Amino acid sequence: MALVSAIPGSEPFHLDGGNVAVLMIHGFTGSPLSVKPWAEALHKSGVSVRVPLLPGHGRTWQEMNETKWQGWFAEVEKNFDDLKKKYSQIFVAGFSMGGALALHLAQNRGREIEGLILINPSIQDRRPIMSLVPVLKYFVPSVGGRGTDVAAPNPPRHSYGRTPLKALHSLQDLWRDVGANLDKVEAPLMIGYSINDHVVDPINSQIVIDNVSSVDIREVIFERSFHNVALDYDLDILSSESLSFIHDVLTGDVHRENDFDQRFDEIVSGLNLDESAPTTYLDELDRNEAEGSDRYLGDNSPMPRLTEVQRAALACVILGPVAAFASRFFDPFGLGTWPGLLLLLVGIGTFFWQMRPENEDEDGAAL
Repeated sequence: MALVSAIPGSEPFHLDGGNVAVLMIHGFTGSPLSVKPWAEALHKSGVSVRVPLLPGHGRTWQEMNETKWQGWFAEVEKNFDDLKKKYSQIFVAGFSMGGALALHLAQNRGREIEGLILINPSIQDRRPIMSLVPVLKYFVPSVGGRGTDVAAPNPPRHSYGRTPLKALHSLQDLWRDVGANLDKVEAPLMIGYSINDHVVDPINSQIVIDNVSSVDIREVIFERSFHNVALDYDLDILSSESLSFIHDVLTGDVHRENDFDQRFDEIVSGLNLDESAPTTYLDELDRNEAEGSDRYLGDNSPMPRLTEVQRAALACVILGPVAAFASRFFDPFGLGTWPGLLLLLVGIGTFFWQMRPENEDEDGAAL
């Protein structure tokens, strides 16, 4: 029986325009719908845009759980090769997980890419619960996702309402690979991030900025939008800054080579050697928070903290395997490993029962 698409209208699309093309990559559990307004805005200005649908996306989360990041990247590279046959100048744009895939492409085929545009790229997630994913995926196929992270009202449905854990574990493998090779990225880079992103911590963008080898990096800050900027209030800023970046790269105002003989004076003159001065917008935000400055916080709630029940369940998940192992050496009642295994299963079941969404069909925020 054929699987029915869970996200109507999530098909891949190509908008043919001028000789310059952009390969645009959507996020984890998402679909081309999540970036469609952005793609259409670039196309209106004469840019050709292709947005593929990554394997396992746009249909059901169960199908996505059978895919891995290598398959997602193979689809990205296939579309990149197709564009090369027709267009001589290709930019690669990635949203969220799409940013990680774009970085991976630049790490391997950077000389063939005119420039990178990354919007709220995800390359890590340091929350403690993420360390349990490699084990939990064998017991729990998916967990409920939070509502779509868009400040604007009534965003279109563009991603799953659940997070498949096997696929999430594969995403963690992609993060490790990309993070270990950021210095291989040399292409001109535009990176935009939301200061009120409740899905991907803006520190991800800071890590990219600090570790790539790109000479010219253009930062764009979205103060009114949450995670999915293409569906939010800052779409016009995203589109205009993207077009400006593409224009500047093509006209030579943005450079690729780190030519110190020609640009040393220009680089040094732009440096602020006062270490107390902020070097990025994120540094400035940290300073403002320390000084008690006000900034826009948005009307969306932050990621929820664990409840007392969830904390107790997490303790069971940790203590269960310990008890099972200890029973090999000390088992006065002759029960074997069963109490420890039961503790583990109860902890897993309770924890994810608490995390379930009220409606499993609700939209999910894409990584």
